[in-house]
Amino acid sequence: MLENPSPVVLKISKFISNFFNPMNSLVIYFIIFSIRNFTLVEAANNFLPILLITIIPISSWIIYNVRTKKYTDIDVSDRKQRKSLYFFIEGAMIVYLFFVYLRYERIDIVLLFLLILFIVMQISNYFIKSSMHMAFNLFIAALFFTLSPLFGFVWLGLSIIIGLSRIILKRHSPAEVLSGALLASIVSFIYLYVHIQFQ
Repeated sequence: MLENPSPVVLKISKFISNFFNPMNSLVIYFIIFSIRNFTLVEAANNFLPILLITIIPISSWIIYNVRTKKYTDIDVSDRKQRKSLYFFIEGAMIVYLFFVYLRYERIDIVLLFLLILFIVMQISNYFIKSSMHMAFNLFIAALFFTLSPLFGFVWLGLSIIIGLSRIILKRHSPAEVLSGALLASIVSFIYLYVHIQFQ
């Protein structure tokens, strides 16, 4: 099936891979989290800084670098090209974490662990191009587990499908998908442990 996938399988895999890219998946989580925990005004106040400090700058950085041919594609599939991407994403997350700490005198645990995941992924990038799609979505499954076990299991299943789509599209080898899954599993386990301790 993975050697010579049919056009239909390729089309479905491309849709899954594009729709559940790390940024979209994170936005889906924040929307569901906000609906379950905040009023509309509170949700806007909570989400706006994330949008303005991390999501828009990171998306703009990727699009700019694709247009100027510094990145080959939106997925930043080239391992060498990912080096600058990791630094930019981590910088945006650090700015956001400082903003939240200075304004609300709290630490955003979710973004802190996302930052840790990115640092671990960046280190692994020197050895293997671990799948960001797999790692991110597996971590998001852990985030969903804190909202509802059902949501968590659904997103865990989705993560496996997303990982398979990356292999089918030949964006990652099975080893790269498994590497992303392993790194995310370790970070997710620690995040869930910390979440339970401070709940």
